Amino acid sequence: MTLKPFKSIGIGVAFSPNLKANLFEVARLSQFFNSKLILIHVGVASEEKTEALKIILDNFSNIDYEVVFKTGDPVDVILSTSEAKQIDLLVLGALQRENFLKYYVGSIARKITRRAKCSILLLIKPSIERVSCRHIVVNGLEDPKTEQTITSAFYVAKQLLAERITVVEEIKQNEVAVKVDDDKSLRKATIYKEKLRLREETRIKDIIAHIPEEYTSDITIKSQLIFGQQGYSIGHYAQISRADLLVMNAPSKMTFWDRLFPHDIEHILTELPTDVLIIQ
Repeated sequence: MTLKPFKSIGIGVAFSPNLKANLFEVARLSQFFNSKLILIHVGVASEEKTEALKIILDNFSNIDYEVVFKTGDPVDVILSTSEAKQIDLLVLGALQRENFLKYYVGSIARKITRRAKCSILLLIKPSIERVSCRHIVVNGLEDPKTEQTITSAFYVAKQLLAERITVVEEIKQNEVAVKVDDDKSLRKATIYKEKLRLREETRIKDIIAHIPEEYTSDITIKSQLIFGQQGYSIGHYAQISRADLLVMNAPSKMTFWDRLFPHDIEHILTELPTDVLIIQ
């Protein structure tokens, strides 16, 4: 496992009203993570564009950045550039649904998220002024990718000076499907849930024990067991707990049927509860 996973950060830049806020966000991340910044513009190069980007980034000292101009399909350009430049973290903006205070991933960003081979950060409210990241929620699924995801969450928490991390273990309802129709069956269901809770807490504690203490000290750590549909449940928890960042495993693979019958990360992409970091 690596504890410095983001050596380079990429972002697709369009000369839109959000340009300055987006660049301020990634420039701050570049400083926090000590990363090189790759700006990808789908279009032809010009001195005016280069100068406009420079003027914004001049607000930050010692930013190591590069601008890539390339024409073509936006999804293909951003993905191919991310691979060619060995980008570790790709930052994408989300869109607010009209008339609703909810955010979703637009079609281009959604396609990139599904196909990217690097980690993805989805931002719902890019800001020129920094908004502190105090509470991070991370999935604790029993999955080979989870240890790396939790480790990355602690690294991010340390760099962003977060105050607490909640590791959420989602348990499918069918795993605790015990028919309760009398005191005996109720007691049986209660005991079984308690065994599950203890098992999951032990597993998470073992993962955290392998993370260097400098990343786990000075931060409040909580373990939370929830029952429900994976992806939807943790998204809802992140929302009601007012998390500033939700950290998730990248999906193993995405197929047509995964998108037709959403699960896990697809629930998150449909309605973002907060900023979301997907660890590849």
